Amino acid sequence: MSRRERRAAGQKSRTKPAIAEAYTPAALFQSATSHRQAGRPLDAQLCCQQALSIDPVHADSMHLLGQLSFDAGQYDHALEWFTRVIRQDPRPEFLSSLGHTLQRQGRHDDALKAFDKAVQLRPDNADLWKDLGVGLAELKRMDEALLTFQHALKLAPDQWDKAYRCGFVLREMERPEEALSYFDLADRLQPDQPAVLELRGVVLHSLKRYEEALAENLRAYGHNPNNAATCNNIGAALQFLRRDEEALPWFERAIALRPDFVVAMLNKAGSQLQTHRRREAEATYRQVQALDPGNAEPDWNLSLLYMLQGNFEAGWAMREARWRKSNIGFYPKFSEPRWFGNADIAGRTIVICADEGLGDTIQFVRYVPMVAALGARVILVVDPPAHALLSGMPGIAHCLRKDIGVSLPFDLHCPMSGLPLAFSTRLDTIPPGEAYLPPLPEHRIEAWRSRLGAHDKLRVGLVWSGNPIHSNDHNRSTSLQTFARVLDLDATFLTLQKDPRPEDRVTLQEQTGIVDLTADLTDFVETAALLSCLDVIVTVDTSVAHLSAALGRPTWILLPYDPDYRWLLDRDDSPWYPTVRLFRQDKTRDYATVLDRVRGELQALISAKCQPETNR
Repeated sequence: MSRRERRAAGQKSRTKPAIAEAYTPAALFQSATSHRQAGRPLDAQLCCQQALSIDPVHADSMHLLGQLSFDAGQYDHALEWFTRVIRQDPRPEFLSSLGHTLQRQGRHDDALKAFDKAVQLRPDNADLWKDLGVGLAELKRMDEALLTFQHALKLAPDQWDKAYRCGFVLREMERPEEALSYFDLADRLQPDQPAVLELRGVVLHSLKRYEEALAENLRAYGHNPNNAATCNNIGAALQFLRRDEEALPWFERAIALRPDFVVAMLNKAGSQLQTHRRREAEATYRQVQALDPGNAEPDWNLSLLYMLQGNFEAGWAMREARWRKSNIGFYPKFSEPRWFGNADIAGRTIVICADEGLGDTIQFVRYVPMVAALGARVILVVDPPAHALLSGMPGIAHCLRKDIGVSLPFDLHCPMSGLPLAFSTRLDTIPPGEAYLPPLPEHRIEAWRSRLGAHDKLRVGLVWSGNPIHSNDHNRSTSLQTFARVLDLDATFLTLQKDPRPEDRVTLQEQTGIVDLTADLTDFVETAALLSCLDVIVTVDTSVAHLSAALGRPTWILLPYDPDYRWLLDRDDSPWYPTVRLFRQDKTRDYATVLDRVRGELQALISAKCQPETNR
């Protein structure tokens, strides 16, 4: 044999084992794994099939074929492979893959069983506990999900995703402060994870920490500028900081990234309204209507826009969209038909039930005697704080508390804020709005007169903030510190502010020029009695504004730049209440300048009150 032949024979003998080794099931599986990681699924599938041709029960190859089917969205095929491999080798990781596939098929109960079995087989694995937590969260078993994620974090305290999951569930459970602590931990463990930054910004926003929310969302944007949700969140933070001009481009960017992003469109319309781009806002709402015809929000907001502009005919009808809103307040599910104003109700019993806030109840209760005048027997149903005040309303047979319900028989019902529609109210047909509430007990008014003492100075009642959970509270409310610019005037100032916010409570303790008797304002009747003893009430847009105006008291209402529909546009009076004066923000959207105007008007009243004494 020649040297060349011997060399060739030796090379052949050396390569045979290498070639044989390359085609073992284990080697083919490793090649398949590499192909999958490199984005070559067909090559991966071919390797798996070759492995199974050699070893028909090669578990890793069967599992990988299931994963490849899962990657391709072929969940039925994935389920077949995972079920097949688990029958012969029920490894925890195979059960986990089965659980994820069942989740994609919407079979969450079955998925949970798979995750639970995986945990039982390997209870020290943090990732398997995380899977179990996700399964519980999918079934809305949030308490159990939280405990499961917390256990996963205990097993792997250095893994950010376990902390993130704890924060995610706590946010779903509406426990934002606790959620934030876990998002903070996740960010420390692995900084700049977009998912963490986005939800941390959302939680900060819900806590009304808008500056921090803005900073966090901008940070998230820096790492993922093509995330439409992050762009929308930046705009929303700017919106709540009253920086709507800056917010608008962010909403535009979010919509450009996701053309069907309805939430961003609604937010964009909100900022257009805040900057008085009303025609543009209307066009945006029309876009949402075309894109999402079943969505009540654009209809509702258009109704408010139309009424703000005095178009009551369109406005009242479109306000009926509120019944399709997800965040509508509680209204009983009556089986009796609703009255829309077009049916004869003489001799019939009708329930008029409050359906919106206390201010709305006070504003629209003026219609109740009109219903009674049509010959109906009226049962008035109101929220508990308004019950004592409205029980003596003329024309009603009974006044019931809404939390107790209606046990008396009746024929029809009508929500209180549906009465303007029932009576086809226009600007020129608004029912009289001066002193239409039931007479107050004289002894309660007299008690306040005695308590207040000599009436030698102008008495001014103050309210600077409304309901903190109101969606527009950041625009409607201000602080006592802002009101402090009038407190040095020569008048008696009384706070009517119930439950002041912490920063206002501190200011109230420091102020010596304001009398605080709110501890004794136990109900609306007591508040009304005190209002009856005051010369003028200066308030932001709250229920106290409606109560004072409905009593016929001089009421000065401070309005945001984009006011509530009922106050209309470009006027300093109100067709709803003759004794109201409106003080509107200008485009600076600053209540300080509004209070400066109020200060001048108060000074004029003080001077007028002193003038008669000088003449005497």
